[in-house]
Amino acid sequence: MNWKQATQDYQHYLKIERGLSENSIKNYVLDINKLKLFLTSKELVETPISINKETVQQFIYEVAKTVNPRSQARIISGLKGFFNYLVFEDYRSTNPLDLIESPKIGRKLPDTLSENEIDAIIDAIDLSKLEGERNRAMLETLYGCGLRVSELIGLRISDLFFDEDFIKVTGKGDKQRFVPIGKINKKYIGIYRKEVRVHQTIQKGFEDTLFLNRRGKQLSRAMVFTIIKQLAEKIGLHKSISPHTFRHSFATHLLQNGADLRAIQQMLGHENITTTEVYMHLDRTDLANTLHKFHPRN
Repeated sequence: MNWKQATQDYQHYLKIERGLSENSIKNYVLDINKLKLFLTSKELVETPISINKETVQQFIYEVAKTVNPRSQARIISGLKGFFNYLVFEDYRSTNPLDLIESPKIGRKLPDTLSENEIDAIIDAIDLSKLEGERNRAMLETLYGCGLRVSELIGLRISDLFFDEDFIKVTGKGDKQRFVPIGKINKKYIGIYRKEVRVHQTIQKGFEDTLFLNRRGKQLSRAMVFTIIKQLAEKIGLHKSISPHTFRHSFATHLLQNGADLRAIQQMLGHENITTTEVYMHLDRTDLANTLHKFHPRN
């Protein structure tokens, strides 16, 4: 079995059996391609079946020179998954990364924005331009519903259940969930649809896509990143933010205002509660206040 065939088979496995998103699959393939490039640069003729732990260790050593520990850990994890798949399918008897340990890294706490910073970013949107109403509706939805950027750009008109105060969101691995939506969100999406979107020439196949670019097609992830970056620069915000920052802020502000962690988990679409628990560490003053307020000795 050559690298091309092994990679294609692994992609099918990740998509069909694991149900991973296209973006996740691309990241796994990227890790495999880095290993292939390393073999080529060293003129090593190794297949996915023949490669041994010494060669893989050499690759990891080279990787460690150019990337930070977090990226190194991700690459190791990605390759472990690939070779575990080959072992599972009986192509190999052992995983060459079994004895390779990932670098010790602390859990990175997500960046967040304050309520005032979010207000400032949204207030900086130029509503005199046609895309202004769209951008306001998008950012309000990112923050108001805690969506991933891929979920935002994939949102469809048929996913809006405004009478029930919910939207249907398609998340990682095409898993769907219903997320509550508030009056402010519904208001700005309604303005965008009635005053801007209705006048656009919509390309075939995108009639049901909610947020459109100027050409009447679905927005790209990169475009949403650019919009947010430009607004941050406009207000002089000295933070490195992205669409995901609004999602983190959504969860953090809910928790700070007393929301149940399980409810936040469901709204974010986290499979494991431990993923959501990272927000418990963002503001330890809240934990102290809870102790003082509710403990009988206080």
